[in-house]
Amino acid sequence: MFAVIKTGGKQFRVAAEETLQVGKLDAKPGDIVTFPVIMMGGDKPSIGSPMVSGATVAAEVVDHKRGDKVIAFKKRRRQNSKRKRGYRDSFTLIRITEILSDGKQPNMTARPKPQPKPKAAKAEGEEDAKPRAKAKAKTKAPAKKAKKK
Repeated sequence: MFAVIKTGGKQFRVAAEETLQVGKLDAKPGDIVTFPVIMMGGDKPSIGSPMVSGATVAAEVVDHKRGDKVIAFKKRRRQNSKRKRGYRDSFTLIRITEILSDGKQPNMTARPKPQPKPKAAKAEGEEDAKPRAKAKAKTKAPAKKAKKK
């Protein structure tokens, strides 16, 4: 099953468990956001006018990033005139979690992020597995002798 959603003035064809870049959204990474559905495909396709009633797409915000730099260079020949301007667009990376129809509500619990494993506590008197390197004593370089003439 797929759906066509609208966000940021653009339309995207999405399916479950798909990741895509959309215009910057005002949401934190890990939040669940919903999008209106323009068209639903599958066994029974339905086209909205303008939106499919009761249908939404839920997505998890993965990250906020910036795109590659786009250079706008303008030059007027023989006029000693040139302008160079760079621009980087901000976008949000989202993962489609589910496509809902019939007015169902999205599951608002985001996927749990993997937690780092805690380090095992050391018993008393037990030392680190790696011995620490001894600090090298700094020695002064011998002074250079002047050459005899």
